[in-house]
Amino acid sequence: MNRRTLLATAALGLGLAFGSSASAQGMDKVKACFIYVGPIGDLGWTYQHHQGALAVQEEFGDKVEIAYQENVPEGADAERVLTQMALSGCNIIFTTSFGYMDPTNNVAAKFPDIKFEHSTGYKREHPNVSTYNARFYEGRAVQGHIAGKMTKTNKIGYIGSFPIPEVVMGINSYYLHAKKVNPDVQLSVVWAFTWFDPAKEADSAKALIDQGVDVIAAHTDSTAPLAEAAKTNGTVIGFGQASDMADYKPSPRVASIIDNWNPYYIKRVGALLDGTYEQIDSWAGIPEGEVEIGEITDAVPADVKAEAEAMRDAIAAGTYHPFTGPINKQDGTEWLADGAVAPDGDLLGMNFFVEGITGDIPK
Repeated sequence: MNRRTLLATAALGLGLAFGSSASAQGMDKVKACFIYVGPIGDLGWTYQHHQGALAVQEEFGDKVEIAYQENVPEGADAERVLTQMALSGCNIIFTTSFGYMDPTNNVAAKFPDIKFEHSTGYKREHPNVSTYNARFYEGRAVQGHIAGKMTKTNKIGYIGSFPIPEVVMGINSYYLHAKKVNPDVQLSVVWAFTWFDPAKEADSAKALIDQGVDVIAAHTDSTAPLAEAAKTNGTVIGFGQASDMADYKPSPRVASIIDNWNPYYIKRVGALLDGTYEQIDSWAGIPEGEVEIGEITDAVPADVKAEAEAMRDAIAAGTYHPFTGPINKQDGTEWLADGAVAPDGDLLGMNFFVEGITGDIPK
C-alpha cells in the first residue's frame, strides 16, 4: 500500500547499472506499458507518469507502442493486470506505485524476457527488474523556505499520505527549511492514509486550516488541498504536488514540485531500442531535471522568490544538500554533526522526525 518502506538495503546500488540484464541487441519496435494507481486526470502523481508515457511516444514515434491501465489497486489486482500486460506483448512494463513492488517481482519471475521497472521500490529480485525514484525532499526544502517566510500565523501544515520514509523525509525537509528562516514556526501534520482521495484530502486541509495553519504542503495526489485553500480568500496558500497544478496560480498555489519522469522513461525505452538496456536503481532529483520547481508566482515577495530560486540552483549545482548538519532527531539526540551530509541509506530508511516537530509517526 505504500511506495517505500523501512529497509537499509534500499540504499544499495543507487544509480548504478548492475549489468546482469544488459540487452545483447536492440529492438525494431518496443511496446511500453504503464500501470497506474490513480486516474491519469488526477493532475498529480499519475498525471505526471502519464505525461512521461506520452513523451516516450512523441520521442520515438512508430518505433514505440504505448499501453496503460489506470486506477489499479495495489495488491492482488495489480498482479492480475501485470500478467495480462505481459501476455499482451509488452516488452517493458513500468509499475508506478510502491504497492506494486511484490506483484512486479512475482510477475517478472514468470516472464524473464520482459523488462519491469518499479517506481519508488527497492526490490530487484530478478535480473529483469529495475527500480527508480525521485529526490522529492529537494523540492520540499524550497517549499519550506517559502512557507517559513510567508506564514503570518507561524503555523504551517503538511498532509501526509502514509508514514513511510519517502513521506517522512519530505516532512523533515519542509520543516527544517521553514525553521531556518522562521524560528517561531510550528508544524502540524495530518495523515490522510491515502494517495488519492479528494474527499479525505479536503478534510485534511480543513483540519489544518481550523488549527490556524496558513501554509499547506501535501504529499497526496489531487488538487483538493489547494481547492480548500482557495476558499479562504487569500489567507491560506499552498503548493502544487507532483504536477504544477497551474489552475490555482498565482494563489493559493504559489509554487510547485513537478515530478518530471519524461527523461527517465525516454532513456529506458531508448536503451531497449538500441540494445544498451541494463538493470539499474535510479534516484535522481533537481540536478538531473527529474524534480522541478514550478513557477514561483508574484504572490511570493520578490526577495523570498530570489532566495528560493537560489536554493534550487545550489541544489542543482551540488553545492547544497537539504540534509546538512547540525540536525538532531526529535528526541534531541544528534543525527548529523555540523557540516555532515545525510547518507542516502539514512534517508531511504528515515523513520524519525527531526527536533522541533511535535507528534508521533503512526506505526
